[in-house]
Amino acid sequence: METGDLIKLLAADARRQGPSFGRAWSLALALAVIIAAAIFFGFIGPRPDIATAAQTMRFPFKFVVTGLLALTALAALVALSRPEASGRGRLVPLAAAPLLLVAAVALELAVIPSADWAIRLVGTNNRYCLSLIPLMGIGPLALFILALRNAAPTRPALAGAVAGLAAGGIAATLYAAHCTDDSPLFVVTWYTLAIAMLTLAGAFGGRVFVRW
Repeated sequence: METGDLIKLLAADARRQGPSFGRAWSLALALAVIIAAAIFFGFIGPRPDIATAAQTMRFPFKFVVTGLLALTALAALVALSRPEASGRGRLVPLAAAPLLLVAAVALELAVIPSADWAIRLVGTNNRYCLSLIPLMGIGPLALFILALRNAAPTRPALAGAVAGLAAGGIAATLYAAHCTDDSPLFVVTWYTLAIAMLTLAGAFGGRVFVRW
């Protein structure tokens, strides 16, 4: 049997199992959010001045970026888990969150004196950011890798990497409620590094555990 014929058969089977396929991913997403939220509320919690911070522009913007990343990554992940997915057009929406963050960084550099750039970039919570986002994201990532094992992605390493992005987006959205560093310069540096850890872990997990 040719590879193309095999993919068509798998795609047809995936369509026949559409409802259960959708329910499986919905369950994985629900459990992922529950696990990350349990860690957040059980061990971390929101920042004490969250009500005041919510009245600023920088604090809510963090949720826009991280939430957008989570949503686009989840959509791409579900699409890539199907055998007929090519992977190219599915990844285009993933650029939305980074582009939005880059625009915010450019605006920040324009309105903040250059003497304050390094201070805003380093912040006061960079070590917590690099540890807490992966901590909250590793459970969701494991669930997404498990869901991919029961799907049929043709590019498992890529699907695993996108799973890491999705897990990182969920974890970063929760962590943003705790973090007192709201500058886009901080977000683009430390949030990106933390999410990159999960992305690399996801690519490795996809290559090792999702191969078929």
